[in-house]
Amino acid sequence: MKKSTIWHPMTQHKIFPEMIPIDRAEGAYLYTQDGDKILDGISSWWVNTHGHCHPKIVEAVQAQAAKLEQVIFAGFTHAPAEELAERLIDRATHCMGGDLRHVFFSDSGSTAIEVAVKMAVGYHAQIGAPKHKIVALEGGYHGDTIGTMSAGARGVFNETYAPLLFDVSYLKFPHKNHEQETLDQFEALLKGGDIAALVLEPLVQGAAGMQIYSGRVLRGLYKLCKRYGALMIADEVMTGFGRTGSMFACAQGGFAPDLLCLSKGLTGGFLPMGATLCTADIYDAFYHDERAKQFFHSTSFTGNALACAAALASLDIWRDEPVFDRLQMIEASHKAAAKAFSARDDVTDVRTIGTILALDVRDETDGYLSDLGVRLYNEFLESGILLRPIGNCVYILPPYCITKDELERIYEQTHRSLDGLKNERAQCAA
Repeated sequence: MKKSTIWHPMTQHKIFPEMIPIDRAEGAYLYTQDGDKILDGISSWWVNTHGHCHPKIVEAVQAQAAKLEQVIFAGFTHAPAEELAERLIDRATHCMGGDLRHVFFSDSGSTAIEVAVKMAVGYHAQIGAPKHKIVALEGGYHGDTIGTMSAGARGVFNETYAPLLFDVSYLKFPHKNHEQETLDQFEALLKGGDIAALVLEPLVQGAAGMQIYSGRVLRGLYKLCKRYGALMIADEVMTGFGRTGSMFACAQGGFAPDLLCLSKGLTGGFLPMGATLCTADIYDAFYHDERAKQFFHSTSFTGNALACAAALASLDIWRDEPVFDRLQMIEASHKAAAKAFSARDDVTDVRTIGTILALDVRDETDGYLSDLGVRLYNEFLESGILLRPIGNCVYILPPYCITKDELERIYEQTHRSLDGLKNERAQCAA
């Protein structure tokens, strides 16, 4: 078999020699070149919010492409970027309150976090009280650039690059009934000084297997940041734009972070884009007569006009269509399905939040490298459903246009796949 010239992400090509060619997409479905129809149960890696090829976003991108596609963003600006920044600030303020006042555009979730970490450390230096230490939640994932790998959990994703990563202090994950341990640990670190910022995925850690924690402990961590002068960086790359049931997850903690990082659903899943929202204090710390005190960061496609147009159209959909009604339907369906999954003896820790349903299948190997993920992924595809388990964690995170019947189809297939696995294990044990 001829090897592809493309090196695909998170793919062991010796095990997965063939990629599935997708010809088009519409709504909750992908269509292959062979004419097969695949129900997208994970929003194509969590990015697609309103459904594939939503006509309002298609029209907006087409219109913008005929007018302006890209311009250097140092010394220039354009109307779509100006409007998008204003509307993001308005959305964040309406949802969370706080003092987020400025937006730095970039290319992805990783770059949005890189920008935030640099802003946090730079802020303390600019105000004459330098702090350099970053604190993160155990198990977190923030991207695959050097800075974001440093802030993420150390393990199979990044162990090869350990010598390149800067030192980070990790807090215990705030499991239910153990939240205070996390808060106490954080306060002890803060008392030691030199903590520039805490970076976390609010409410849900995605790549860690959809690990969920409470809004109460999230708020407690934020209050500790305020008490000791550390900044909070909220990585809402996945959790933003409705995934946890609210527009932004931090709203469920009752606060706005100092730095809010967005991507994935920002453009409705159409085009790559990152955005880092910051407070007036952070922006003002770099506002100076000396050029040497500016914020030194750039990406070539910062403020890309096509991505801005897609993001504006996505915000229009939030304004004009009953998106929150769709979220509520998905959430209610997930909660009902969770009861049935919880009754299974081959499943543990069934959990839901907003549009996310996750469960762990019992296996000798937990985590990303469990072979169950590969097996179940293939079975789901054979049934015309795209689910991509994280090891032994099966999760469902659909686009918001999905119907109740389509969700039921995913739940039923998940039960069938688990039944088949259970029967096979019973036969092997006999």
